[in-house]
Amino acid sequence: MYGLLLKLPIFLQPKIPVPQQIDGFLYKALLKLLQPLGVDLPVIYPLITFFLLFAQAIYFNKLANDLRIMQRSHFLTGMSYLLITSLFSEWNVLSSPLIITSLLIWVWSKMSRLYSNQKPKAALFNMGMAIGICTFFYFPSLAFAALIIFGLAITRPFKLAEWLMALLGIITPYYFLLSLVFLTDKWKGYSFPGFAVTFPVFDQSQWAYASIIAVFTGSAIGIYFIQQNFRRQLIQSRKSWSLTFLYLIIALLFLL
Repeated sequence: MYGLLLKLPIFLQPKIPVPQQIDGFLYKALLKLLQPLGVDLPVIYPLITFFLLFAQAIYFNKLANDLRIMQRSHFLTGMSYLLITSLFSEWNVLSSPLIITSLLIWVWSKMSRLYSNQKPKAALFNMGMAIGICTFFYFPSLAFAALIIFGLAITRPFKLAEWLMALLGIITPYYFLLSLVFLTDKWKGYSFPGFAVTFPVFDQSQWAYASIIAVFTGSAIGIYFIQQNFRRQLIQSRKSWSLTFLYLIIALLFLL
């Protein structure tokens, strides 16, 4: 009920997503697939958007409780995620960054558990593949390879084989893609998606600026209290918080 009330406006005024230049071919193919249904039933877009946001909130909340990054288990993490995403209209549209966020949260969860993983190579390969697939939806998500690099540096001693396994995972989806392009004789007409460095595009209204101020104020207060209790936490919890901050910085730079 909490999530439905927060996301009610996206159902009252459904928005049809429009692909951008840097969106990947899988995202464009998804919109093309949904287009016939979206013409007669535009509410399909907010339905998928709500499902993704709600699932991400539940998963994020479960991870926070399982990793014990809070002192006790609660639903505050998931409720905060739904609230913050409701403050910005861009995160209430079926966009490519919204779709890949589900995979990136999964990558973050695997990276947080890498400290005690008995088979890190398999986990690193899967994380690399997930990031490679994300680039097929939104090419700038390739920057999240930095999450694996710094995550390995934070959670595990340096082992070249593990780093190479993560790199191999990122390359693998492109290997299959280029193999398919070659076998179907579409090599000459194929081109990789573009990559551009631009300022975040958002609804520049007074409400949007007020939301940004509120989020940054709350984040600053939260960081202050986390630092006050940082040394009291378990080593694993400290590493999870470090990965969370790293994920946040990359997300602010490349997913907005």
